Amino acid sequence: MTRVRTRYAPSPTGHLHIGGARTALFSYLLARKHGGDFIVRIEDTDTERNIPGADEKQMAMLKWLGIHWDESVDIGGPYGPYRCMERLDIYNRYVDKLLAEGKAYLSYSTPEEREREREEQIARGEKPKYSGWDRDLTPEQRAKFEAEGRVPSVRFRVPEGKTIVIEDAIRGTVKFESDEIGDFVIRRPDGRPTYNFAVVVDDALMKITHVLRGEEHLSNTPKQILIYEALGFEIPTFGHIPLILNSEGKKMSKRDETIIQFIDQYREQGYLPEAIVNFIALLGWSPEGEEEIFSMSELIDRFSLERVSKAPAIFDTGKLKWMNGQYIKKAPLERIVSLALPHLRKAGRIEENLSPERMEWVTRLVALYQEQLEYAAQIVELTELFFRSDVRYEEEAKAVLSEEHVPMVLSAVAEKWAGMTSFAPDDIKDMFKQVQKETGYKGKQLFMPVRAAATGVVHGPDLRETLSLLGRDTVLRRIRSCVDNIGDFRGK
Repeated sequence: MTRVRTRYAPSPTGHLHIGGARTALFSYLLARKHGGDFIVRIEDTDTERNIPGADEKQMAMLKWLGIHWDESVDIGGPYGPYRCMERLDIYNRYVDKLLAEGKAYLSYSTPEEREREREEQIARGEKPKYSGWDRDLTPEQRAKFEAEGRVPSVRFRVPEGKTIVIEDAIRGTVKFESDEIGDFVIRRPDGRPTYNFAVVVDDALMKITHVLRGEEHLSNTPKQILIYEALGFEIPTFGHIPLILNSEGKKMSKRDETIIQFIDQYREQGYLPEAIVNFIALLGWSPEGEEEIFSMSELIDRFSLERVSKAPAIFDTGKLKWMNGQYIKKAPLERIVSLALPHLRKAGRIEENLSPERMEWVTRLVALYQEQLEYAAQIVELTELFFRSDVRYEEEAKAVLSEEHVPMVLSAVAEKWAGMTSFAPDDIKDMFKQVQKETGYKGKQLFMPVRAAATGVVHGPDLRETLSLLGRDTVLRRIRSCVDNIGDFRGK
């Protein structure tokens, strides 16, 4: 059996997008499932749009996700170079081969001529395509154009009347007619290859067996198959992954502000990479059974192209948050603390350099909310009540504090609290037992007024730990303030 080799070939024009990450992940899973190789190749021929350092950042995000490659620009390999602009001599050899065999030709058309031709075709109700008017120029005609200063591109001579059949591993049999394509450029006037040509040469020479990519690339495939055939290369297995739609069922675009779309943004917000991988694996692929939480090794074991859907995938932000929350719950506390610290610092909640005592306090604070966190940045909002001087009472809290028995309960708590010397959760538990014995109130009638007075809400994490973290002075001040202003809650 031929060794499976897959690749991910990003352009260094921006950040790693959700769609690109999914393509890389599916390609990686397929290679690893069959004990094959995964290659990362940088397609940087679109030099006008290239951003310095973008390829390194994208590769860093792939590594963060746990996607590792066998060959690339950083580690080399037997089929390099792995950056397209370093392979120009290779492309030129194959362009020359096509020219020599009459399968390509020098094209001298100008942008103005092509635009005029396009407008005329549209006016006639025809699908725009290059007419190939300069397919068979005489040496004298070529010399005349060059004397005018025209620099030729190289166009592929598309055969007429040919049905191009694609056996797509995901979409099944797809057919295209060559007469609808038109001769297309394979080398620009400045010597750079076009994508459709370079990708064929690279995939063929790098022995890529499976090409997985987004559905939007399906229209490129017939052109690429024609080049494979013209050069005598073996055609790989193609698999076109379904589109990703937003919650409204519209195609997700990079300008869609309803969805965070770049992997580094999720990292900055404190998502866990294994949760992101788990989530994007389910965008278009479904395992057998109802299980949804998978490690990378489990994904490798279960992945197959047969389970990739033709239908578009819906990006459900709520599900992503839920899934990340599941991973956060199971993660070691130290890891979640390390993710939360930068957000607390950025919000001005804690100092840059923490003393051991302060670090212990922050650790306990994060532990208190670990079960609730959907992503680490939420720690700022969830813990706001620990860092403000005043209490903002929710309506439910005001309703609780207006009840007749509340002054008695809060006064008893304040008296006991003022006399305490230790505020560990167990000591607070003992204090509540004493108040219960003295007042006769227990359960919600005891705990809910205390929580409402100290935090401004009636629901939250463990009350004893919450009070312990708030500390002696804050809790005493807030409870006494409620007792002194009880009339405000009763509308008096």
